[in-house]
Amino acid sequence: MNPSPIRVFLIDDHRSILWGLERLIESGKPAMQVVGSASNYTEALKTIEQAAPDVILLDIDLGTENGVDGIPKLMDKTKAKILVLTGVRDTFTHDKVVLAGASGVVGKESAAEIILTAIAKVHEGEIWLDRVATSRVFVEFSREGTAQAANPDRVRMESLTSREKMIVAATTDNAGATAKVIAATLHISEHTLRNHLTSIYDKLNVANRLELYAYAQKYGLTKKPG
Repeated sequence: MNPSPIRVFLIDDHRSILWGLERLIESGKPAMQVVGSASNYTEALKTIEQAAPDVILLDIDLGTENGVDGIPKLMDKTKAKILVLTGVRDTFTHDKVVLAGASGVVGKESAAEIILTAIAKVHEGEIWLDRVATSRVFVEFSREGTAQAANPDRVRMESLTSREKMIVAATTDNAGATAKVIAATLHISEHTLRNHLTSIYDKLNVANRLELYAYAQKYGLTKKPG
């Protein structure tokens, strides 16, 4: 049985770009399809829940609206992964959008196949960033995490099974690896790994592998249970 197509929602304030992105995503059928589009956050927030996307492709340069500040608002409305598509090359801005909750950044100048690959990888739970950016964001996540209370997190960690702790350690030790590589080190399928990660994300209240890495580093979950 063929898997369901990745449901993509587009947000960009240029109608011509929206049109082009729609054609690009539709060219990826049957793997993915466009389920909605908007030219600003106000419009997106009205329709995003009904559209039920898996991935939101978001341009953060939306004229008068602050693209970074709008990411948490989208996350309140949907569990979709957010991939930022931008022409801004400022690395500080790239870091900010990921720290705000986005699962990655891809440049508007990127080739069509790169954009489609980024959508697919983000949908799978991976982070779409280059290695240097990933390292910067990991450090920043760890710094921000020091201000959080420890007790609720202790309860969350104790809810993990031994197997889940092993998976957290393997995922953290192989932070830059694909899900396929991590699954191979654990001698399980990618599907099984994703099922375990979904459970782990829910228990630890994290959204993706990037947040899981920062969490594991902060609370010492990087070592396999003995």
